Amino acid sequence: MQTLEPDPVNTGVGIGQQSSSRRTPGLFHFSITRERTMQHLFKVKLLTQSLGLIACLSSNLTNAAEQTKIEEVIVTSQFRDTSLLDLASSVSVFDQNTIAARGADNLEQLLNMAPNVNFSAGASRGRFVQIRGIGERSQFIDPVNPSVGLIIDGIDFTGLGLAASTLDIAQVEILRGPQGAEYGANALAGLITMNTAAPSASPLFKVSAETAQYNSHKLGLVASGPLSEKLSYRIAGQNQQSDGYIKNRHLDRDDTNNIDESILRGKLRFQASDDLQVDASLLYFNADNGYDAFSLNNTRNTLSDQPGHDRQETVAGSIVAQWSANPLFGLESALSVANSNTEYGYDEDWAYVGYHVDEYSSADNYQRDKDTVSADFRFISTEESTLFNGHSSWVIGAYLRNESEDLRRDKTKNHQPNGRFESEFDTENYAVYGQLRSSLGEAFALVTGLRAEQRNADYSDSLAVKSNNNEDLWGGNITLEYHYNNDTLIYGTVSRGYKAGGVNGRIISAAATNPAISPETFEFDTEYMLNYELGLKGNWLNNRVQAQVAAFYQDRNDAQAKQSIFDPNNFSFDDYLTNAAGGESTGLEIEANFLASESVRLFASAGWLNAEFKDFSSASHVDAKDDWNGIVLAPVDMDGREVAHAPHYQFFLGSEIALTSHLTLRLEVEGKDEFYFSNSHNEKSESYNLVNARLSYDGGNWGIALWGRNLNNEDYATRGFYFSNQFGNDPAKGYAPEAYYQYGEPRVAGISANYSF
Repeated sequence: MQTLEPDPVNTGVGIGQQSSSRRTPGLFHFSITRERTMQHLFKVKLLTQSLGLIACLSSNLTNAAEQTKIEEVIVTSQFRDTSLLDLASSVSVFDQNTIAARGADNLEQLLNMAPNVNFSAGASRGRFVQIRGIGERSQFIDPVNPSVGLIIDGIDFTGLGLAASTLDIAQVEILRGPQGAEYGANALAGLITMNTAAPSASPLFKVSAETAQYNSHKLGLVASGPLSEKLSYRIAGQNQQSDGYIKNRHLDRDDTNNIDESILRGKLRFQASDDLQVDASLLYFNADNGYDAFSLNNTRNTLSDQPGHDRQETVAGSIVAQWSANPLFGLESALSVANSNTEYGYDEDWAYVGYHVDEYSSADNYQRDKDTVSADFRFISTEESTLFNGHSSWVIGAYLRNESEDLRRDKTKNHQPNGRFESEFDTENYAVYGQLRSSLGEAFALVTGLRAEQRNADYSDSLAVKSNNNEDLWGGNITLEYHYNNDTLIYGTVSRGYKAGGVNGRIISAAATNPAISPETFEFDTEYMLNYELGLKGNWLNNRVQAQVAAFYQDRNDAQAKQSIFDPNNFSFDDYLTNAAGGESTGLEIEANFLASESVRLFASAGWLNAEFKDFSSASHVDAKDDWNGIVLAPVDMDGREVAHAPHYQFFLGSEIALTSHLTLRLEVEGKDEFYFSNSHNEKSESYNLVNARLSYDGGNWGIALWGRNLNNEDYATRGFYFSNQFGNDPAKGYAPEAYYQYGEPRVAGISANYSF
C-alpha cells in the first residue's frame, strides 16, 4: 500500500472532516465551509478555556514557599552520569512519577510531552520514532537502518517499539540530535533510553490495577528487596488487555484491533564490594495484538474479513558491571543478548469477499526472527589520571554488535497462498570511541568526542539476490560550555551523525518483471548529518524554576528517503530507499518546570520545526507516475518540500494542583500542527489539540486515580495512504482515487489503583 494526494488547504479543523476536493497538477482547490470554520473556532475556544482553567486554578494557590524546590535530574545515557542542567545537549527526561501521573502504559504515550518528537502508528503501537523530522515510519520487506535508537536496560530494541512498556521504568531519556560519539549508526536523529528501577534495600511489594472503556484492564505487581547482605532482587510483571476502539461491522466484532500484552522483568544486583557492582536484567515480553485500523469510508468501523495482527515475543537479558578498584581508571562493561520473534499482518483490501463484484481480496503477512548480541567496554578517568595538569578528564571504549534478521513474507489472494518471500540480513558493527572534557578556566569547558565504526552487512533472499556492504563510518562532537554561574549553562555544539547505506533487495528482484524499475534504485548510500546547536539551561528563583532552550540547524547529506514503485503485474507497491542530495532542519525547543507554590506545579514544552529536502527529484511520487501503464511521467521536484511526519509546531502544557494534602488534579493540553504522511504524496494530517485530566488520591501505601484522555473527543489521523492518482482501494467506487486514514484514540476514561505493603 502506498500513498496519498494532497489536501493542499489546511483549514485547522478536525481530522475526521476531510475535504472532498481533489488536486489537479498545478491547481489547488480551496474549500472552506462554514461547518469547518465553526469547528475550528470551537477548538480554539476549548483550548483557550483549558489553558484559562489551568491559570485560574494556579492563581488561586500561589502562596509560594521559599523552601519549595525542584529536584535535580540525573541523565544516565551519556559517558558519565550528568545533571540535566549541566548537560550540553537537548534532552527530555521523564521519571517514574511523571510516567505514573501521565498514566502512560507504553513509550508512545510519553512522546508528545517532548518537543519535536513524533511517531507513526501503522500497527497496534508505534514501532518507529521521528526526532526533528528524521526517522522511519514503517517496515515491510527490506531491512531498516533506524534513525532513532531505543535502548532498554542496555539492550538494543531499535525498531521494536512494541516492547517499550513503561512497567517499573524508573526513567526515560529522549536525546535529540545525532549521538554519533556515544551510540553510532542507529542514532542519527537521536536516541531513547529506558531504565528499570533498581532493587530496593528494604522489602517492597506493590499491586496495581486499572480498568477503562473498551473493555480495557490491566493488572501488575512489583516485588523487591534483599536476598542477602550483598544480593538484592526486583521482579515486575503485568498483563494488559483491551478490545480497542475499532468496530468490525462485517464480522460483528469489537476486538479486531485489540491489545493483549504480558511482560515480566527481573533484576539482580550483586554488590560484591565497594568497588564492584553487577546488575543482571532479564526481560520476557509477549504481545498478541490485533491490527484492523483502516476502513473504506474513513471511520473507525471496518469491513475486513481477514483482520490483521501485531505480535511479538521477546526474551532478552543484560549484565552491567561497574568496577572502580584501580586508582587511575574505572571500568564499565555491558553485555546484552536479545531474541525477538515478530509477526505483522493486515487485510490489504480492507473488505470481505462478496463486498463487490469487481473486488480483489488479499492479505499480507511478515514474520521476522531477530537476534542481537552486543558488548561495550568503557574506561573512565579518575581524578588521579586526568590529563594536562588535571584539567582534562577522559573516556575511551570499544563496542561490538552482531545482529541477524530472518524474514518470511506470505501473501494470500482470495484466501489462498499467493507467493512466499524469504530473506536473511546479518550485520556486524565494531567501534572504538573516546571523549575528552577539558576545563578552560573557571567558567568554560571544551568537550570533544569521536567514534570510528566498521560495519559489515550481508543480505540474501529467496529470489537469488545477494549483497555484501562493508563501510567505515565516523561521528563525533565538539562542544563549548559556558557556566555563567552555578545556575546557568550556555552551550554551543557541532555534532556529526551517520546512518548506514544498503541494498534494496526487493526492488532488485522485482526489476525482472517491472520495466519501471531502474538499476539506480538497487542501492542507497550512507547518510551523514551535521548538527549545529545553541542552548541555554538553568534553574532560578531558588530552584523553583527550571528551563532549557535549544536552537538548532541540521544539514543532511545524502538524506535517505522512502519511495515506492507500483507493479502492475501483481497490483502491488514495492518500497525502496533512495537518496536525496540533502535536507535541512531548523528548529527551536523549549522545556520549563515551575513550582508556583507548595500546591501548584506548572510545566510546558514546545517545539518549532522546519524540515525539508534539498535538491531531490522523486520519480516515485504519486504525481510522477502512470501506474496503470507502468511508466514515469516526469519526476516531481521535491526541493524545499517538508519531509514526512515533521509538524511545524508541537506543544504540551500542564499543571499539577494539590487540592488537599492527599488529592491532586493534573490537567494537560497537547497539540500538534499538520504534517505530511509520506514523501510519496502530498496528503497531510490536520492540526489537533487534546485535553487530558487526572484526579488522584494518595493514601500513603495506597492510591486511586480517575483519568480521561482526549476529553474533547478529537478525531485525528496518525497515518494516511493514497494508492495512486489513478485508482484507490474501494471497488464500490470503481477504485476511484481517495485518501485513507488511521485514527488515534478517541475519548477514553478509566480508573487506576495501587496498594503497597
